[in-house]
Amino acid sequence: MDRLIEILETLRPDVTFTAETKIVEDKIFDSLGMISLVAELSDEFDIEISPMDIVPENFATVETIWNMIEELSDED
Repeated sequence: MDRLIEILETLRPDVTFTAETKIVEDKIFDSLGMISLVAELSDEFDIEISPMDIVPENFATVETIWNMIEELSDED
């Protein structure tokens, strides 16, 4: 999960993701930011994030993003 937080903080250095609990609700990422995040996660964790995976429930918090990564990694 440390690498996930590093990626998030690289994309938004002004946000402390270890303390942030409402990534979607607080609109931390705009649409372009979400595209960048999905691309970074796909590359870093060697997973395929489909459009069906890009839902608020999967990106609500650091934990929900991590859970999605783990689930997609298990599918390989």
